[in-house]
Amino acid sequence: MTPSVVIRVVLPAHLRAIAAIHGEVHLELPPPATLRALLDALEFRFPALRGTIRHHVSRERRPFLRFFACELDLTHDSPDLPLPDAVQRGLEPVYVIGAIAGGC
Repeated sequence: MTPSVVIRVVLPAHLRAIAAIHGEVHLELPPPATLRALLDALEFRFPALRGTIRHHVSRERRPFLRFFACELDLTHDSPDLPLPDAVQRGLEPVYVIGAIAGGC
C-alpha cells in the first residue's frame, strides 16, 4: 500500500469564509498528488466549495481564480500533472488566489 501525502492548501478569505475554514487546509492524497485530486478532495471535504473553484458540470476553473505553488503558476497546466515535489513533501503549500481585474 502506497502511503499518502499531505498537501497544504491556502485559500483566499472569501472561500475560507464560505467553507468556515480557519487557516491552512491539509489534505491527504495518494501520490503523486495532482491539482485535480487536490480540488476533488477539497470539494469533498468542504461541500460548500463545490462550484466556487470549478464549474459544477464542466469542472473547469472559475474565471478569476488561479493556482500557484513553489513560485510557479499552475493555472494553465494540465490538472493531471503531479504537483511540485516540495508540495508533495509538505514543504510548500498550493495557493488558490483570487485574481483582480479592473480598468479605466
